[in-house]
Amino acid sequence: MLKFTEEHEWLKIEGDVATVGITAHAAEQLGDLVYVELPAVGASFSKNDNAATVESVKAASDVYCPLDGEIVAVNEAIAADPALVNSDPQGAGWFFKLKLANLSDADGLMDEDAYNRMIA
Repeated sequence: MLKFTEEHEWLKIEGDVATVGITAHAAEQLGDLVYVELPAVGASFSKNDNAATVESVKAASDVYCPLDGEIVAVNEAIAADPALVNSDPQGAGWFFKLKLANLSDADGLMDEDAYNRMIA
């Protein structure tokens, strides 16, 4: 199941774990990323908490936690090579995996069609 937030994060939900990243639209708006700060594995976040930070040649931006949960994995590859987020934002450029506190909370997020209408 693929879901999107108004803050331009995507979630690929498998079971009760969501892989989270920023959308292609967000990566394009930010420009070339030069730095990514990831959350710690084991950290718990509430919806809309600042979970990660990205810096581009243009600006620094927060990546928000889309739902309540605990970080169970982070993508060290993007910390080493932030350009992965630009080249493959919804694939190899994922940020973290979140064990969801309440799976039904995802029902409140947008599907891909609704997200595409929002950014149109």
